[in-house]
Amino acid sequence: MAVSKSIIRRADESGVPLLLVRLVLGGLFIYMGAMKIADPVDFLRMIRAYGIAPETPPYLLNGIAIVLPWLEVVCGIALVLGLWVRGATALIVIMLLAFTPVVLMRALQIHSAEGTPFFKITFDCGCGTGVEIIWIKLCKNTGLFLLSVLALLSRSRRFRLTALIA
Repeated sequence: MAVSKSIIRRADESGVPLLLVRLVLGGLFIYMGAMKIADPVDFLRMIRAYGIAPETPPYLLNGIAIVLPWLEVVCGIALVLGLWVRGATALIVIMLLAFTPVVLMRALQIHSAEGTPFFKITFDCGCGTGVEIIWIKLCKNTGLFLLSVLALLSRSRRFRLTALIA
């Protein structure tokens, strides 16, 4: 048991696992946010389809459609550069915890309304990746969540821009 702890500790201290996680998460969130920024009206339509926010007053839905993609991009950039890593990762964890169940609930609604087998349900969940098979999307989100938790638990300070500034 002590051997595996020391291997895990040494890997974390090397900074390489956290760097890889930061680059994957950061790159994905920059991409997904940019796709939403490129077509805010379509993203607004998708948010409306979920029915998670009231439609009146309209500034709530509009605010979500405008702010959320930029938040994803800023978190992604922070991770790639190694700035505010814990804060950016915590925000990503919160986003994944909030939106993954919403995607699942929408898939279950489609399953119930249309009788489509769950493993064949596809739709554009609004993540910026287009139409996906939802059970695969849920698995991807679970993997992203686990990577985010790994980044939160890492003690490494290597390969961060903040290390050069401080």
